[in-house]
Formats: sequence, C-alpha cells, structure tokens
Amino acid sequence: MDTITKEIKSEISIVICGEAGQGIQTVENILTFVLKAAGFYVFGTKEYMSRVRGGSNSTQIRISEKPVFAYVNNIDILLALDKDAIPHLQSQKRVSDNTLIIGEQEKLQTNLSVIDIPFVKIAQEIGNAVYSNVVAASVLACLLKINPELLRSHVKQLFSKKGEVVVQKNIEAIERGYKSGESFLNSIKIDIKPRSEEEIKREILLNGSDAIAMGAISGGCNFIAAYPMTPSTGIFTFLAQSAEKFDIITEQAEDEISAINMGLGAWYAGARALVNTSGGGFDLMVEGMSLCGMIESPLVVNLGGRPGPATGLPTRTAQEDLNIALYSGHGEFPRIILSPGNIEDAFYLTQKAFNLADKYQVPVFVLSDQFLVDSFYNLPEFDTSNIKVEEHIVQTTKDYKRYQLTEDGISPRGIPGNGEGLVLVDSDEHDEEGHITEDLDIRTKMVDKRLKKLESIKQEISPPNLIGPENYKTLIIGWGSTYGPIKEALEILKRDDLAFLYFNQVYPLHSDTINYLKKAQKLIIVENNATAQFGNLIKLYTGIEIEDKFLKYNGMPFAVEEIVERLKAL
Repeated sequence: MDTITKEIKSEISIVICGEAGQGIQTVENILTFVLKAAGFYVFGTKEYMSRVRGGSNSTQIRISEKPVFAYVNNIDILLALDKDAIPHLQSQKRVSDNTLIIGEQEKLQTNLSVIDIPFVKIAQEIGNAVYSNVVAASVLACLLKINPELLRSHVKQLFSKKGEVVVQKNIEAIERGYKSGESFLNSIKIDIKPRSEEEIKREILLNGSDAIAMGAISGGCNFIAAYPMTPSTGIFTFLAQSAEKFDIITEQAEDEISAINMGLGAWYAGARALVNTSGGGFDLMVEGMSLCGMIESPLVVNLGGRPGPATGLPTRTAQEDLNIALYSGHGEFPRIILSPGNIEDAFYLTQKAFNLADKYQVPVFVLSDQFLVDSFYNLPEFDTSNIKVEEHIVQTTKDYKRYQLTEDGISPRGIPGNGEGLVLVDSDEHDEEGHITEDLDIRTKMVDKRLKKLESIKQEISPPNLIGPENYKTLIIGWGSTYGPIKEALEILKRDDLAFLYFNQVYPLHSDTINYLKKAQKLIIVENNATAQFGNLIKLYTGIEIEDKFLKYNGMPFAVEEIVERLKAL
C-alpha cells in the first residue's frame, strides 16, 4: 500500500462513485445515519444516470462543524467502486492531487495513487460479496473516528428483519472494515469536532422530497393523484406510505391527464388534494390547469423540474419549468408560484400552499427540482406550533351562488351535500350560479372577478429575503434551489458590498422587489436554465434588465466554487 498523506481540517467532502446497482445508496444511508448520530453536520446530494444498472452514479457527503446546504466540486475522499468512477469524476474536473482515493487498485486501473482495499475479497471471506458495502462504509467511519458501536447499533436495527445470521455477518463486515481503515489511519488527518448529544437529540435528517410530503400532510392533504415521474416520485411514495396513518387517499393514475382531473374532483368534493409530476407530465396536465382556472378550484401542484425538452435528462436537475407554471392553460386566470430553496422552505411553503389554494380558489405551484428533493441534511425539528389548516368552505343556502360577484373576486365556496344549495361547475363561461352563458357583459365581469384575486394574493406573498449587508453595491438574485450555493459563496467571500436577494415565492412578484433592485449598482442573477426565466419575469414586471447572468443548464446544480469564481472574475 502506498503511503499517502493528506490533511483535512474542519470540513470534508466525501464522494462515493460506482455503477447503479452497486449499493452506493446503502453506503450513503449507513454513513449519514452514524455521522448525524455522532454529532456532525451532514449534507448529502447525488447524481445518477437514467438506468437501473451500469453507468456512473455518485453521492456526495459533506461533513462539517457548521451547517452546510450546498454542492461543492471539491472531493477530499473518493470511494471509487468501479473502473469508470475516476474517469467520470475527472471529466467533471473534480479529482485533484489532494483527493484521497480508496478502492480496489486492480479494478480501478488508474495511474493515480490509490489506497488499495479489496472490499469484495473481504466480503467474500465473510460469506458473500453483498457485504462489501458495509465494509466500505466502515472504512470511511473509521477514518472519521466514529465510535464503531454506533455503526453496530445501526446495522443491527437495519438488518434485524433478515435474521441473526445476516446481522452477525454485517457486524463482522464492520470489524473488517475498521481494521482496514486503521491500517492507513495515519495517512489522513481529520479535525472535525462533533457536537454534544444534547445539541443533536432534537435534530432530524431529512431530504427535500420528504419535507415536501410532510408539508403537504401538515397542510391537511388527504388526497394525492400522480403518475410516477422523476424527480417527484419520492413525494408520492412518502404520502402513499403514510396514507393509513394520516387518512390519505392515494391514487396512482393511468396518466397525468387523469391525475389532475382527479385532483380537481377531490377539491370539488371538499378534499385537499395534491397533484405531483415533472415537466413532461405537466405538459399533459395543461388542459386540466385551464379547467382549474375556469371553475375557480383550489389545487396544489408539485412540479419537479428536470432538463427538457421532452424526456431530456430525466434524472438530472434544472430550473426550466418556471415559464410553463406561469403561462400554462389558455385564457387568463391567476395562480401562485412558490419555489422552496431548502428543506425548511420545502416544508413550510408546501403547508402554506394548501391554505393559499383554499382561500383564493386558485392553483398553487410548489416548484422543486432533483437537486432539492434528493439533497438532505440534519436540522432542528420543524416548529408546528403556529401551523393551522385553514378551510374556507361555506354551508350553502337555497339561493347559493357559486360564482357570486364580490369586491375582492373571491366567491363563497360550497361543496355538494354541505347545505341546501346546488354547487354548479362547468368548463364553459358561466353566470354567478354556475349556469353556462354567452352573455358578453357577464363574460367580462367573470374575467375581471377572477383576475381581481391577484391584488389580494399580492398582499399575502412574503417579500424576498435579503441575505448580507443592507448597504450593498452588488446584488445577487436567486430563487429556489440556488439558495445554498449562493449563500455559502457569500460566506466565503465575506464582502461588505455584496448581498443576496433570495426568492422562495416567485409569482406574483412582491412589490418590494423593484426597490431592492434599484438600490444596487450591479445586478447578477443565478439560474439553472439557459434563458434566465426568472430574470425575464423580473424585467416584465419591473422594467429592469439584469445584464450579468450566471446560467447553468448541463443537468448539474451550481457548485459553491463556481459562484465564488464568477463573482471574483467580476
């Protein structure tokens, strides 16, 4: 074994890379659980190809003494599980002279220095090659000086249903992994101080997908219809698994057209429905979106962004669906678009979406993307003390008018069977009672009524969040999942003239936006798309052109280093 000496201080970036089907997720699950239990701040995210087996998939795990929420290019430790791992990451310019590479030298076939550990051979000596993943996780745990008892305890719990023999074999894999790690422990210096048990006991380890699903439950969601589609499938899966506990009806529809119409039917009957999909699936929902606008139905849509057009890169990340959320559906009707950029926002904004939809009787979008839903970190438990399920359903009377003209455009919403009135809905233009009409005067009044809601909605949309000094000269604008890398880039640069304006609610655009923009000498927008869709929205409503654009659309999220380098170049 070559002697390789590396020094890593208060933060580590570990990448595990190999083929789909090699068990990367097993290593990730074991390692992140014990790291959190050991008192570290953990952030993880993944990139994967659209295939069941083969290709090159990787998971990044960042370990720090402070909270981190962003992807970085830097790799301190690389666990390379197959021959394509190193070339794949070299093509992304992520492997450097400072990267400590661990793997099976013969399998990797590289000229780079590698700490050679025969994971498969060790696993076969234990009894089966399947144990190689636990061996690999244990090697990394040893390097991080994690108490092996934490690993043993987790493995016992993880494999208890498979019987005592399997548990004991995995315990043996832990012992062999630690022994292998100890053989080169002096090759790497790691100095990350864990927090006390008291500090971590009320923390949870969560990804964005689960946070959106939990936000939906907290918002009173009791019906979900979806056709599975990356990257939104995890939300549907979480709610399906929680269906019995929270009394949720889950329906895997035959297609997205059925899914959105089921959602509209559920709201009509008094349920609080979520429809979730991705861009290609939402294309099929557009007719239903227009129906939603005409019948003034509440609806919550989780739209998971990925690179398009068509199938595009189905397992990668992008912010390319803002325009379709904004303009989908023929005719003119109001909507709300929320764009959480971190796990906390994913929870609270999704919960808020249900109340907004119910109150204003409009579709509310929760935009997410692969980077957001697949990223995870540990954070304090959500504060649910002020969370309320706000219902705005009225008991109808005999003279009930579903589309009664009101000053703010919001008509009283009844549901069938709740009162004496008849609740009429129709896709044609209609009068106040809901009967079809071609009266042109009524048509104008109904369009005006629907659009009036926007004025009230604007009062309820939260302003953008300014991060950094108030006396800024340069202002970076970001939305959704660009939050983490932009925020960390600012922390690295520590400039007193540079601030970040973060939007997690992008439409309607808050009236304070123009004041923030006019105050800056230089404006920069950061987006994961090719045309600066949010920048164009800002120009449309403020008249201000943001000339400096950091745009990335190769399917990967922004790395912190990329933003730092671009800002330095300016």
